[in-house]
Amino acid sequence: MGLTKTEIFSDEHNRLSALFKVLAHPARIAILQHIVDQKACICNDLVDELGLAQATISQHLKELKSIGIIKGTIEGKSVCYCIDEKKWNEMQSLFNQFFEQEVKVGDCC
Repeated sequence: MGLTKTEIFSDEHNRLSALFKVLAHPARIAILQHIVDQKACICNDLVDELGLAQATISQHLKELKSIGIIKGTIEGKSVCYCIDEKKWNEMQSLFNQFFEQEVKVGDCC
């Protein structure tokens, strides 16, 4: 049986790739930015804020939740979401480690 493509890469490569993949949609960035700007949990106001259908927003929230960047609580019929600060800081550290690498290309390009 052959290897899957992800098995030939390091855990760090796969972890970063998964994070980048989820964050690669502008609606997800807008959702995160809205939650950060509120400085509090948000409950059911993303449809009006972003102008997307509820089903679309729910799918984006599901993707963000899958990487742990947001967490939610159910209160009656409403679901409230907030940033998971621990995961936010962990992701920030991973991105910083990746982008803080020294790059010296020279004059090849």
